[in-house]
Amino acid sequence: MTTIFDEPEDFATTALAGFAAIYSRYVRHVKGGVVRSTKVPAGKVSVVIGGGSGHYPAFAGYVGPGLADAAVAGDVFASPSTAAVARVCRHADQGGGILLGFGNYAGDVLNFGVAAERLRAEGIDVRIVPVTDDVASAPADAAEKRRGIAGDLVVFKIAGAAAEAKMNLDDVERVTRHANDRTVSFGVAFKGCTLPGANGPLFTVPHGQMALGLGIHGEPGIKEEAIVPARDLARLLTEKLLAERPAGTTKVGVVLNGLGATKYEELFVLWTTVSTLLKDAGLDVVAPEAGEFVTSLDMQGCSLTLLWLDEELEPLWSAACDTPVLRRGATFSTEPATDALEDLEGKMVFAPASEASQEAGKCVAGLLSGIAAALKDAEEELGRIDAHAGDGDHGQGMRRGSAAALDAANAAVAAGAGAASVLAVAGDAWADRAGGTSGAIWGLLLRSWSNALSDSDAIEKDAAVIGARLALEGVTRLGRARLGDKTLVDALIPFVETLEREAASGKSLPEAWSLAAVAAKSAADATSALTPKLGRARPLAEKSIGHPDAGAVSLALVARVAADYISKSAAQ
Repeated sequence: MTTIFDEPEDFATTALAGFAAIYSRYVRHVKGGVVRSTKVPAGKVSVVIGGGSGHYPAFAGYVGPGLADAAVAGDVFASPSTAAVARVCRHADQGGGILLGFGNYAGDVLNFGVAAERLRAEGIDVRIVPVTDDVASAPADAAEKRRGIAGDLVVFKIAGAAAEAKMNLDDVERVTRHANDRTVSFGVAFKGCTLPGANGPLFTVPHGQMALGLGIHGEPGIKEEAIVPARDLARLLTEKLLAERPAGTTKVGVVLNGLGATKYEELFVLWTTVSTLLKDAGLDVVAPEAGEFVTSLDMQGCSLTLLWLDEELEPLWSAACDTPVLRRGATFSTEPATDALEDLEGKMVFAPASEASQEAGKCVAGLLSGIAAALKDAEEELGRIDAHAGDGDHGQGMRRGSAAALDAANAAVAAGAGAASVLAVAGDAWADRAGGTSGAIWGLLLRSWSNALSDSDAIEKDAAVIGARLALEGVTRLGRARLGDKTLVDALIPFVETLEREAASGKSLPEAWSLAAVAAKSAADATSALTPKLGRARPLAEKSIGHPDAGAVSLALVARVAADYISKSAAQ
């Protein structure tokens, strides 16, 4: 159990600050992450990695010469926000472009993807490589759907070595993708992990059993089997991965990873058989590593990662690096960085807004007040729904995000902002505070919706309806979810289509919105019969059947609250 903390909600940020203070030789703390504390040559490709906290030493522990230039850290098991990714990347940029690396999870894909779009619009060349090493989460013919687990270290090590060797961005991206294609992992868990402040673990494993195919965010395994002796466990892990050995491969890089509560001596015992099995398979093991590299708080378990080496990858895998968690080869000659880590975002300044739009901005803030109150009341229920096949943090994220959105909206109103600006900054604040998939989606949804509004005019029916369509297009384009995937989109599509249809038929905005909210609620209820095709719940599809999707349920809840508010406002 995670027992050392003050306020549970501050655990991740406090831990990051403590890490940066201890390892100041390697890193400097910036809001939402860390960057190298040593000088980096101008024009070098910057390797920026990240994901949720709770996985130490991933990801901040990988920052240093020969590996990453910066790391972005979200809340525990939650993706860092779009704003955090973009902020850390701006600090890390040396003019040679940026390679973004992260595990293949919906929230990370969305947040890093949106951040990349923003950075490209600013003139920074950004490439994205999601790590997809977990063989338990999808078959080999659908490898692009696999999760990223301990293979993160392997892929990022290759990327960092390539960048340190002064390869250009095209080559760094190419070799990183090549490493990802040749990296596979499989793991087991004996006990689940417990979030700071929680009364119990996110999942339990029956006594004497082990969960196969674990996730690193507290997701249970895909099935359970009896615990076996180390030699049999080694065979289970190794043979699962050898099944995907590329033809002609004779060398392999190896990482035997502990998940947080498995002791190093246990890994050493396991290694005696793993190494023998690899040798018997005709493989030479190159620069093996055993220890904690990608953890899951206090989860008890382990994973095995293999990197199928070739002439290009072997020297990069063996190349020197110097980070808090991994040190190899000759010592790097470094100098302390001397540039000031100024606030690259600056003070928020709003364009002049008309009196009508300022009043509309107050209405937007009033609506967000009702939404935040409703989501606070629904936090426990939304978490319970999410826990059936996820990690149970959806309610918490929605509460945090909506509260932050309300604060940002009120601040914007006080500054005289119009409706479009109020909704846009609220969306950014929601994403920044909530983190994770839901935070990214709601941030994108609100910001996209704001594009249909104006700081010059009041909010008219047509603008509100067009905004709904823009929100849907933004979420589906970057989030990749489609109808039937068992996500928020299953409620959002009928909401938008009903709103458009009823508004076009001549109904008022309150009438059309109320009918759309009813359609969203029916659609959210109907997700109980669906199996998830995206997100962390996908590998646990059977456990999700019979339960609605938490994202769809919360979307329907927000739609209903908004319908009530719009109706009351129109009646006044």
